[in-house]
Amino acid sequence: MTHTVFCQKYQQELEGLARPPYPGEKGQRIFNQVSKRAWQEWLHHQTMLINEKRLNVLDPNTQNYLGEQLEKFLTNQPFDRAEGYTPKNTDVS
Repeated sequence: MTHTVFCQKYQQELEGLARPPYPGEKGQRIFNQVSKRAWQEWLHHQTMLINEKRLNVLDPNTQNYLGEQLEKFLTNQPFDRAEGYTPKNTDVS
């Protein structure tokens, strides 16, 4: 049976993650409130931020920054985007 959650990002019932992405309370909260779709989108966005801003993920300041961006992303608040990035137009009309 698929784990479903009421996703805080999309405000609807969606498929959840298979397991918490982090240990502890934060991971459990994400497991209970974030859909698989939203989490995959966050991982993609986080990778773009790390690459485009040349972030050092071992730096505690970077870890704090990414944590703040994660919360903003998942709660639909304005979040940082990679400068100069424009999504591909997949419209085939």
